[in-house]
Amino acid sequence: MTGSETGKHGEYALLTPGPLTTTATVKQAMLRDLSTWDSDYNDRVRHLRSKLVELAAGKSSRSRYTSVLMQGSGTFAVESVVGSAVPENGKLLIVENGAYGRRMADIARVLRISHEVLSCGEDEIPDAEAVSRTLETCPDVTHAAIIHCETTTGILNDIASVGSVVKAHGKTLIVDAMSSFGGIPINAGELGVDFLISSSNKCVQGVPGFGFVIAERSALENCEGNARSLSLDLYDQWRVLENEWKWRFTSPTHAVLAFIQALAELDEEGGIPARFARYKALQARVASGMEELGFKTFLKRELQSPIITSFHYPKVGNFVFSDLYEHVKSDGYVLYPGKISNADTFRIGNIGDIDMSVIEGLLASVRAFVRGLSD
Repeated sequence: MTGSETGKHGEYALLTPGPLTTTATVKQAMLRDLSTWDSDYNDRVRHLRSKLVELAAGKSSRSRYTSVLMQGSGTFAVESVVGSAVPENGKLLIVENGAYGRRMADIARVLRISHEVLSCGEDEIPDAEAVSRTLETCPDVTHAAIIHCETTTGILNDIASVGSVVKAHGKTLIVDAMSSFGGIPINAGELGVDFLISSSNKCVQGVPGFGFVIAERSALENCEGNARSLSLDLYDQWRVLENEWKWRFTSPTHAVLAFIQALAELDEEGGIPARFARYKALQARVASGMEELGFKTFLKRELQSPIITSFHYPKVGNFVFSDLYEHVKSDGYVLYPGKISNADTFRIGNIGDIDMSVIEGLLASVRAFVRGLSD
């Protein structure tokens, strides 16, 4: 998408963490109806699952890892892991520095799963030593979970150091890679990740409809009988996918077809390293361009992910975010409200089918808005 294609009479560029702007060919992939029982569809699902394992841990990891597809948004997939992986006598440590870590704690509370929350500031990455001390003082913890890219702020957490501590203590490692998988290189095998969670409408650049879990096989096998939900039973979903090559309940066929096309386009772009490089360049330009216009980033540069950036409201008396939102929307760009608990912020995402011309178009629109504030 280019700036000339956005606006009142065209598509909007979604500068959000998902759903996001997709290619025309991803949209076109949904213009086909397939039966969930047909081999033509289930062969595609089998290939999709294999590709996810390859992206997460490499081709040689297929005997160690498997993948499970789960209907619903990414939160459904997170809940399926939390509700299926932690046994009745288990305890979950949640390493939290934003809204999505807190949501995981909400899931554990609603499911009545014993859990401990290690919180740090929303502008700080979790400290591995603090995680280690918590595990030492809570020996009954069996599983530990951390968010990779916490889109509350756009911070990129150090899952390598935290994961190393978790595995050194002999615990099962859960990584919510919702906003990073497909856009940031991750090797689940090298990191010792037991459950890696993401969804169809993030960095792979598909459309909403399902989440997925790349799981270490033995860890997944240990989930049998643990589930607190029928429809979100991760083990049983995997068992049916493995043995019958189909989903237990009606699958989002059109979203699956779009995702398969999106995976092909990820390969065409040069894979995850190339997409990572594009995202980094776009984010850097968003940050520098907005700072030139008087908008300060919430995070220090070294903590910033290449996915989404939080900006403080400028110190201008007549600034109202909704005014900025509507102004840039009229030019074809959709921003994202802030979610930080102790600061007035808004967010600009840079994932999806966007290029530098979209970012420059957005900056031009914001520049015009800022000039209007000073008039």
